[in-house]
Amino acid sequence: MTLNAIYNLLHVLAAVVWVGGMIFAHTFLRPVAVAQLEPPFRLKLWKGVFKRFFPFVWLSITLLPLTGFLMVYSIWQGMAGAPLYIHLMSGLGIFMIVIFLYVYFSPYQKLSQAVDANQWPVAGDALAKIRFLVGVNIILGLLVVSIASGGRYL
Repeated sequence: MTLNAIYNLLHVLAAVVWVGGMIFAHTFLRPVAVAQLEPPFRLKLWKGVFKRFFPFVWLSITLLPLTGFLMVYSIWQGMAGAPLYIHLMSGLGIFMIVIFLYVYFSPYQKLSQAVDANQWPVAGDALAKIRFLVGVNIILGLLVVSIASGGRYL
């Protein structure tokens, strides 16, 4: 197996874990939690889900740019030689990472602190911000996957 094959494998797995995890949480877990759990239990659930999911996101946001840029430099000798779809993927991916960093360091911290203090309205507001931003990142993530899989054919 070549280095580029290893980079590509790690890159794709990191994207699947991050984007797939967001889609699962937002589209499948959230509606069931809203339907079946009162706010205190639901907010505690989300704090626990994020506590388990976010280490995988941290790994993903480390692997994605690292493996992506390693592939760019080994295939095109840098971004100057890379095709447009690589630039689009990179830019959108960096934007997604910035959104995650904001989620982690602002509303997620507020959610965690509010749940620990039983401040349910504050926790609910933080969760609503997270939900919106995860929705944005899902759209961006699906766009990046579309560009990654079909961009070379444009």
